[in-house]
Amino acid sequence: MKVLLCHNHYQQPGGEDHSFEDEARLLELHGHQVVRYTLHNDAIADMGRVGVAVRTVWNQRIHSELRQLMRSEAPELVHFTNTFPLISPAAYYAAAAERIPVIQALRNYRLLCPNALLLRDGQPCELCLGRRVAIPAIVHKCYRDSRAATAVVAGMLATHRGLGTWQRKVNLFYTPSEFARRKYIAGGFPADRIAVKPNFVHPDPGEGSGKGGYAIFAGRLSQEKGVSTLLEAWLRHNPPMPLKILGDGPMAGDVRDAIQKCPKIEWLGRLPIDQTLHLIGEASVLVFPSLAYETFGRSIIESFARGTPVITSDKGASAELVEIAINGYHFATGDASSLAARVAQMATDAYKMRKAARAEYLRHYTADRNYQMLLSIYQRARCRQDLDNEMREPVGVITS
Repeated sequence: MKVLLCHNHYQQPGGEDHSFEDEARLLELHGHQVVRYTLHNDAIADMGRVGVAVRTVWNQRIHSELRQLMRSEAPELVHFTNTFPLISPAAYYAAAAERIPVIQALRNYRLLCPNALLLRDGQPCELCLGRRVAIPAIVHKCYRDSRAATAVVAGMLATHRGLGTWQRKVNLFYTPSEFARRKYIAGGFPADRIAVKPNFVHPDPGEGSGKGGYAIFAGRLSQEKGVSTLLEAWLRHNPPMPLKILGDGPMAGDVRDAIQKCPKIEWLGRLPIDQTLHLIGEASVLVFPSLAYETFGRSIIESFARGTPVITSDKGASAELVEIAINGYHFATGDASSLAARVAQMATDAYKMRKAARAEYLRHYTADRNYQMLLSIYQRARCRQDLDNEMREPVGVITS
């Protein structure tokens, strides 16, 4: 099978970029031919604001390029990870014109919320959920703290809701979690067109020892990831194990300040994946303190792959991944004292949870399991397109 994978890379690498490459390699591993089509947001620097705004709603150049690519490569499916902002929804129309099934991954909440997080001022926010025009987001400057920039994203969403793009030009969506699927259904997306397929970890890194005696955080150092809650837990409540922080981001300065005040906090910066997985495997527990709902929690399943239990905030998809007292604990989102209490509890409980954490990975998050789920999604998309084509054919016309 030949698959065209399309992705708009972000300026700061993130989970969606990793997922794009993971799925490409997974398909290639099983003998499929993968054609990659990618753009990078660094290109925005050479465009004016008006040019970016226009391309966000409809990028005619990409529409033409993709039609030419589809004609020359003749893929059986087109699979999008992210189209925002430069690929744009025009890409779906290109695929539809060539009668190729379209799959769109929903790895954030962009099609429901201009800032893609369903988060405002550190709290979950659903004011725009289901609205045709995301007026509250514009009022609150939810995207890049700018009303003008937010209005561009809200305008793109309103335009394509009005055109029926999501319903008419995408054959199947999939989310990484049931939680994210429920949010998209609440936002007006058709339930019968949204599948669920989680992320996966490949190759299997194997079980770690868990004998390091420390807690670990691995992720972007940003407000929505709960970094303030994490630091406050160690600075004010002194949990009984040291903390290693892996990653970088806009809150790096806050982390530097914290390590000056608390000798139990160590910051190692952004590390290669093999070193990150090694440190996760030696940790007693991984902490996932996100304030946002998240659509999944990649570092959680990396932790499970290494047999390390997880403490996660109790809202969003991450709470669905962690089974209380089996492979981890939940704490009250944003509550540093609650987090510290769970870390203290884990100091005695962590080791006995390791087998269950590892078993959870083997059941749900291996490459083999994920490959079967991806093939099922592709088959559903093909069937959905056949049905849609039948419904569009004029009565009395016989097609070959």
